[in-house]
Amino acid sequence: MAVALADLGLEPGDRVGIISRNCAHWVLADLAIILAGLVSVPVYPTANARTIQQILEHSEASLLIVGKIDDPEEQLRELPKGLRTLAMPYDEAVGELQWESVLREADAGRFQLQARDDADLATLLYTSGSTGAPKGAMHSHGNFSWVGQNLPAALGVQPGDRVLSYLPLSHCTERAYVEASSFYSESTLYFVESIETFMEDLAHARPTLFGSVPRLWKKFQIGVLEKLPQRKLDRLLGLPLIGGLVKRKIKRGLGLDQARWFASGSAPIAVSLLEWWDALDVPIHEGWGMTETFAYGTSLPAGKTPKYGTIGQALPGVELDVSDAQELLIRCPCLMQGYYKADEATAEAMTDDGFFHTGDQASVDDEGWVHITGRVKEQFKTTKGKYIAPVPIESLLARNDHIELACVLGTNLSQPSALIQLAETAPSDRAFLEAELEATRRAVNLELEPHERLGQLIVIKDSWEPENGMLTPTLKLKRQAIEARYGALLDRSKSPVVFEQDL
Repeated sequence: MAVALADLGLEPGDRVGIISRNCAHWVLADLAIILAGLVSVPVYPTANARTIQQILEHSEASLLIVGKIDDPEEQLRELPKGLRTLAMPYDEAVGELQWESVLREADAGRFQLQARDDADLATLLYTSGSTGAPKGAMHSHGNFSWVGQNLPAALGVQPGDRVLSYLPLSHCTERAYVEASSFYSESTLYFVESIETFMEDLAHARPTLFGSVPRLWKKFQIGVLEKLPQRKLDRLLGLPLIGGLVKRKIKRGLGLDQARWFASGSAPIAVSLLEWWDALDVPIHEGWGMTETFAYGTSLPAGKTPKYGTIGQALPGVELDVSDAQELLIRCPCLMQGYYKADEATAEAMTDDGFFHTGDQASVDDEGWVHITGRVKEQFKTTKGKYIAPVPIESLLARNDHIELACVLGTNLSQPSALIQLAETAPSDRAFLEAELEATRRAVNLELEPHERLGQLIVIKDSWEPENGMLTPTLKLKRQAIEARYGALLDRSKSPVVFEQDL
């Protein structure tokens, strides 16, 4: 395929986009791009037509490799003029060029590895756009190989480890922890066929390393509790011998009985959820990284006991600092070269001594454990003139198993409010649910300062998804979009718990 790309007239340094759900050919395409000396431009498979057009135009892509996407006719309708498309060998993939056809015409005997220096650009990783238009972080071949070599060593990845790839490969975390790491650790990758087959695929792969996002860990918990209510589970776990059998059965049912390392990232996860999984001998390590650091930042190796409520400790080679404004700063060997075509934004993101402004508010204790308290730009001010960080409040709300997602808002309100998305297992009895949510609101408020206390919970009627623009592709809240859609509901009713359809 590297020869085929050259035969298409692509020259070292040219940009090639990849848009597809995770599959073997995503990795094959990326390897071919690397071998041909080209620059990969991953695009989220759920991205809308406008975002796809923006990224491909901004990156000046010469070719787009198209694989498994849900609605190619809609998503690809605004491609830049003259951009060629190459379809992976899947039924749903579309393109003017076909993978197997260009392969047949390519003579592998003519392959010549395109020598690239460590400083040469390897990939443009576009941010997920949770706070605005995506920016392209420039990562070199040196960054790519450094992460691929050092991350497995830091986490204790072993040859033969099995990893299920299902979070977007277009995102830096899957690219680093799964793809790049596999190149150097000799781990085996499995791919999810579809959302419908996820649990079947997980049971088949039986990964030895498994990372996910808070929303999925919550869904797993809900699935367990549907079959085994909490009171019965607590009783069984308290019985000698029986408790161990129950734990093993639950993990086997999820396909996680062979896993020795569990992780969560992308968004904050409630300590209560981490403690729930810990009781089942599933110690989940929170990790942290950014597109700008190629996902490298903090985590813990397999076998080390996590400290819940923190995002772990700095990985080898990482220097962390906290500014006077309590912003976390990072410097590491795999820090981006800058934002593509955005020198001013790059300069604003860096300190004079080479640290990157993460935008996360944090503290680091004497043992190096890092505590994230929120995002600098996510803080808002109420009419009382007090600033509020929403993330800690949302984590407290997540203790309620019937709350799947929460978004705390309150700019120019006297007290903040929380928008609530219910879990599928939430009780259908409206009066019971309302009383339960009010009890949760009161309990949470007891742990908050007076200016932080929630005046109201608003239960939304539609699910927040990447497809409707309320979540990023990595399932983070898009706060600006949520506030734009629901802001008019705030303070419309004085009831402490209210349902959107009643407003």
